[in-house]
Amino acid sequence: MERDDSRHRALSDAARPSALAPFRIRNYRFQWPADLLTSWAFEMEQIILAWYVLVETGSVLLLTLYASLGYVGTLIAPMFGVVGDRIGHRDLLAMMRTIYAVLAATLLTLVLTHTLSPFYVFIIAVLMGLVRPSDLGVRGALVASIMPQDLLIGAISVSRTTMDTARIAGALTGAGMFAALGMGVAYVAIVCLYLAATLLTLCVVAPNKAHPAADAAGDMLRASPMRDLKEGVAYVWTTPRMQAAMWVAFLVNLTAYPLSNGLLPYIARTIYGTNQTGLGYLSASFAVGSLVGSLALSMLGGVRVARLMIASTVAWYAALLVFVQMQTVSTAIVCLLLTGFCQSLSMISVAVILMRAAGEHLRGRVMGVRMMVIYGLPLGLLAAGSLIEEIGFAATGTLYAATGIAMTLAIVAHWRADLWHVHAPANAR
Repeated sequence: MERDDSRHRALSDAARPSALAPFRIRNYRFQWPADLLTSWAFEMEQIILAWYVLVETGSVLLLTLYASLGYVGTLIAPMFGVVGDRIGHRDLLAMMRTIYAVLAATLLTLVLTHTLSPFYVFIIAVLMGLVRPSDLGVRGALVASIMPQDLLIGAISVSRTTMDTARIAGALTGAGMFAALGMGVAYVAIVCLYLAATLLTLCVVAPNKAHPAADAAGDMLRASPMRDLKEGVAYVWTTPRMQAAMWVAFLVNLTAYPLSNGLLPYIARTIYGTNQTGLGYLSASFAVGSLVGSLALSMLGGVRVARLMIASTVAWYAALLVFVQMQTVSTAIVCLLLTGFCQSLSMISVAVILMRAAGEHLRGRVMGVRMMVIYGLPLGLLAAGSLIEEIGFAATGTLYAATGIAMTLAIVAHWRADLWHVHAPANAR
């Protein structure tokens, strides 16, 4: 690792890092495929189980309830950040991915024994939802700890690319395998993906901690996790650019993601009258747009990050306004491509603002607080399920997107000096 780091420093003096520069770091060459396989399995499970719940129950409310259960752990996500800061983010990720494999194996057993029902799916969703919301934050903290500072934005962009590539593969393979081979075969693949991801995660060499390992147990006894968490929240809430980024993240989870994520099975089946394969294409198109955005940003230099966050968020909502009016799969795919592109630019910008502003010893806690705002997604999903039954999908989507634009502009107005001023720290190149 030290040899790789030295080589990187020599090269960075001579030229601007390329999009592939993060792979010069040995640890990243293991973390990248581990994250890829995990996200691939996530997407396969999401496609398969959401379709299963919708078909078996025929209820958009139960579909949104199922999707919401995947985020029950958002309120405890900051604690994962605290734990990661203490035991190491590598070890925490490995444990989390072991849990994913065990739960997937449980579902596989239920499928093979013909005992699966929506009730069991909801139970598994709760258990998975306690852990999964913290995955992205822990990944981000690990990336920040293993990467040199000048490669951080590139690494975060490539990591987003990882998720987007996995979403494409997961959506197409999950829907295709489910439709052609059945749920059992699909879940065999999912279990294998989780196990491989766990092994690759363990190949990452954990960065040295600031204090000896022998003192870790004593530190745990002396310090309070709740106090650590409060420090993380206070740190975020007293840093204007971080506070603004958190509000943007909460807003898009509340009003943007429900339209292009949790509700897609309902949209595919009810609005467009298509099957699992059509759902796979819709989900993959959003991911393709997101992938293009991640690649574009990873190759750009000198970006005013806060300005990009605001502009891409507004564009994201504008694309959603058009998407909710579409009546065919082909036109919806075009809208979702643009939506995914804008979403990627927005969320990468949020992550970069938080990572740059956070001190190294607080990154895990900051990303834990970042995961808390995902709680807006289940709230938005449940509200959307009720609204759709009352006023329809198009009206609900229009209300969500219009509210998102108005609130984004309000955030800009309130934190103008921290987000839009060319000399603001959040816009440093």
